[in-house]
Amino acid sequence: MTDGAGAIRVGRPGRRLAWPWFLVIVAVYAGIIQGLGFLTGVDTGNSDSAFPTTESLVRNALIPIGASIVFAAAVVTWLGWWGEVLHCRVPVRRWVRWVPASMLAVALLGLNYGHLGDQSASLVASLLLLGLFVGVGEELMFRGIGVQVFRRAGLTEGRVALYSSLVFGLVHLSNAFGAGAQAILQALIVSTSGYFFYLCLRVGGVILLPMLVHGLWDTSLFSNLVGDEPQASLGMVLIIVLQAVLIVLLLVRRRSIEPEAAEIPA
Repeated sequence: MTDGAGAIRVGRPGRRLAWPWFLVIVAVYAGIIQGLGFLTGVDTGNSDSAFPTTESLVRNALIPIGASIVFAAAVVTWLGWWGEVLHCRVPVRRWVRWVPASMLAVALLGLNYGHLGDQSASLVASLLLLGLFVGVGEELMFRGIGVQVFRRAGLTEGRVALYSSLVFGLVHLSNAFGAGAQAILQALIVSTSGYFFYLCLRVGGVILLPMLVHGLWDTSLFSNLVGDEPQASLGMVLIIVLQAVLIVLLLVRRRSIEPEAAEIPA
């Protein structure tokens, strides 16, 4: 239920989780990914590729992210929030549907099909699984738990979107351990992507849509970075251009995301 200002009414089933404790949970989540990556990962410093081999992709990414999914699911179960995490009944105006539609289209067009065709079947399969893992894990933590934390605090949907997206971006600063200063730029870009994924949640009404969009989006990005010799493609340009277009669009139309009272189902 929403009030006239777009805030979600408080008083829902399940345990309560104040936002400072959510930040603690996020820190543990990031620690699992970075810690397991350190313990199980293999050194790829001699390669220009993020994932030169299937083994490196599995040990450096799939195992840590898989463990983080288990952790996020355990947190949702402990909180008793599965019903609200899986379903989102907060409508938006019809034009917002363009966000997931354009992201899905560009992600599919942007896949580096030629480069993937030169890789082993096991590496390509692991890459697709990585996209699935990233979509499920990060959406469960940030558009699932994070959105619910800020909604239950009684914030307007605008603030829910902003704060959950900022936390989503900040957690990627943990990549500074491996990526250095460029992780700061990555965190800024990821924050805007988090806002887009939040809108996907609103459009779809279920968390499966942002999971799908997020997974395909990252798979498209990663498709340039696998194998012994990473290879950029025109798809990267499409992704960058769409990111910029969406940022401008939302800056211009941010006040017309919430539907008019007459558009909200009784």
